[in-house]
Amino acid sequence: MKHADGYYPKAPSPCMCLNIRRASRAVTEFYEKILEPSGLKVTQYSLLRHLEQVEPVKITELAKVMRIDRTTLNRNMKPLTEAGLIEINSGQDPRSREITLTKAGKLALTNATVLWDQAQASLKEYLGECDSRQFDHLIFKLEALMP
Repeated sequence: MKHADGYYPKAPSPCMCLNIRRASRAVTEFYEKILEPSGLKVTQYSLLRHLEQVEPVKITELAKVMRIDRTTLNRNMKPLTEAGLIEINSGQDPRSREITLTKAGKLALTNATVLWDQAQASLKEYLGECDSRQFDHLIFKLEALMP
């Protein structure tokens, strides 16, 4: 990964929220570029990865696990369902729906994980060990603002 030590393309804003949003967009673009050969967006990869850990799962429960609202989850599931990577079936209660990975979804996730691991390792190398630990600490602290 190309290092940008001492180089910041934009002056930081006095608004912390704007700085965090800029950083989030940059990191998302970085992961998207590396995940591109898999055909998955980072949001789709995250959904599949979370689903793998808790399937079968109801939509509401998956939204809670992922810390996103149901509307966002439903919107993100649509292309994965259309691509045959996930299935949505009736649960034990006919009013509930459960999501599972398909064989194609498991394969797509396995292939994308190799790329995600590369992105993760590159970002950790870019930040360095000390900044990576500090980053984790700050992110956890910021997430705790709205538990």
